Amino acid sequence: MSLIREQKSIIQQVLVDSLRNKFKNYNPEPATMPFHTRLLGKDRMALFSFIHSLNTNFGTTIFEPVALELAKTSFKIAEKQAIAGTEISEGSQKEIQNIIDEISAANIKPNKIDEIERIRKVCQSGKMHKVKLTKIDIYLEKLNGEKFLFDIKAAKPNKGGFKEFKRTLLEWTAVMLAENPKAKVNTLIAIPYNPYAPKPYDRWTMAGMLDLHNELKVAEEFWDFLGGAGTYQDLLDCFERVGIELRDEIDNYFKKYNR
Repeated sequence: MSLIREQKSIIQQVLVDSLRNKFKNYNPEPATMPFHTRLLGKDRMALFSFIHSLNTNFGTTIFEPVALELAKTSFKIAEKQAIAGTEISEGSQKEIQNIIDEISAANIKPNKIDEIERIRKVCQSGKMHKVKLTKIDIYLEKLNGEKFLFDIKAAKPNKGGFKEFKRTLLEWTAVMLAENPKAKVNTLIAIPYNPYAPKPYDRWTMAGMLDLHNELKVAEEFWDFLGGAGTYQDLLDCFERVGIELRDEIDNYFKKYNR
């Protein structure tokens, strides 16, 4: 199932609005780079700075609103920057630490299904603690109540952060189960594109801490999950059309930096 014309039009408008808003509010960093500027020109340096700035918050300004728009037609509930919950049990906190310690020591392999059941057993055990967890980038819920919580990460996440990624996913699970121990919860990392394409995504660095089958969706896996088969390719086409449409506008914007 590919995207219908109306969806493509909405997504392209999201992209146009995001870029124009970025141009409106963008101020190049005042850093002086005299050698680079004389070699490449002020306009190219301004473009370089703009791309760096865009990359920093591409997830919130581009990927999140696009993902939300795609998911609206496939899920009962689709929200961004949602809160998983505010309370976690003492039992869950201890079990999460046990899971991370056991995986880190290579005593067990990551197995999200088993980990969820371990947390489910203690999700209301002991004292309940107030917590302020990382917000959910994209929260989805199916008609049958099954929930999907996504943390959107950069295409090449820092290897040193995998343990904290894992903790976030497990804590989201714990607070959701604290509210409803019978809930069907899926917590995942999303990588919007494969920087190694056409080669397969280099997942081995994540394999030690994440259950790759149940905790990670990369490129087509993520976008096609949101909008159906063929969504990823349609999405790339949308980005290309917007790039062509705004090419003159973008060029004119950066010409002013040569004045």
